[in-house]
Amino acid sequence: MARRPESTTKLDDAARAGWLYYVAGRTQDEIASQMGISRQSAQRLVSLAMSERLIKVRLDHPIAACLELAAALKARFDLGHVEVVPSDRQSSSTTIGIAEAAAEEISRWLKTERPIIMALGTGRTLKAAVDQLAPMECPQHRIVSLTGNIGRDGSAAYYNVIFSMADAVKARHFPMPLPVLASTPEERDILHKQQLVQSALELGRAADVAFVGVGELGPEAPLVLDGFLEREEMMRLIAEGACGEICGWMFDGEGRLIERGANERVASVPLPSRDSASVIGIAMGPRKLPALAAALKGRVVNGIITDEATARAILGA
Repeated sequence: MARRPESTTKLDDAARAGWLYYVAGRTQDEIASQMGISRQSAQRLVSLAMSERLIKVRLDHPIAACLELAAALKARFDLGHVEVVPSDRQSSSTTIGIAEAAAEEISRWLKTERPIIMALGTGRTLKAAVDQLAPMECPQHRIVSLTGNIGRDGSAAYYNVIFSMADAVKARHFPMPLPVLASTPEERDILHKQQLVQSALELGRAADVAFVGVGELGPEAPLVLDGFLEREEMMRLIAEGACGEICGWMFDGEGRLIERGANERVASVPLPSRDSASVIGIAMGPRKLPALAAALKGRVVNGIITDEATARAILGA
């Protein structure tokens, strides 16, 4: 009989200990007794379950300060969906808290029996959210990528989430087989005429809900780091008034799409109409603040998932 790898056995034990501690409510002494190990080993297994993200915690209690901030954001920007999560001042993460909240909202939409079209942007926060999803089967839904999944060198874009979503959710998926930015406006127009791309464009326009990351601009922006824009072009766009981007679409400080420049080469699906769809932006932190505030001001998005500190900064701006 083949022997299981030691690492697999240890994770199995960690999962069991984590379940006993966080779900069944057992003490570490009780876990040690039930599993036939020492108390110290039980403690290490519970810690391992958390560090390996085998345990995912949902906070089932509304925090008054976050609710008040959400209500204020909703009223000021006429938003359909707002969620504000507590801030962790000790953490430098730009996804913690909002990724879990986004996963919960994505799951809520996917659990509806009515067939829907869900559109997805790209980015680190969305990938972290999709990684939090529990496996489910919802063949009645269709999921479309708003952004291309190919880098400028022909490689797969790492933070495109459509394939991660396919692993977790049994629904029909429609990737966008293009780069985020074409080389020229003419090339973009030719690519958009392809039948496979036409399907994604049509689904994107008809989406019921879209979840998108909100990107900051600058020399360290994702579009630069991921090789879609040269640093010089990025700095030129900023000098011309660009403030943020969603799915590659650049907008200014008022949330108006930039008419020229890189937007003429964006191969992404245009965001669905905010009059008929929920377009939920997911972002937090000082670097995202100018882009997020502009997206709200110009109604580029009509929903938001963010943290307490970012919400206060937006309302105080």
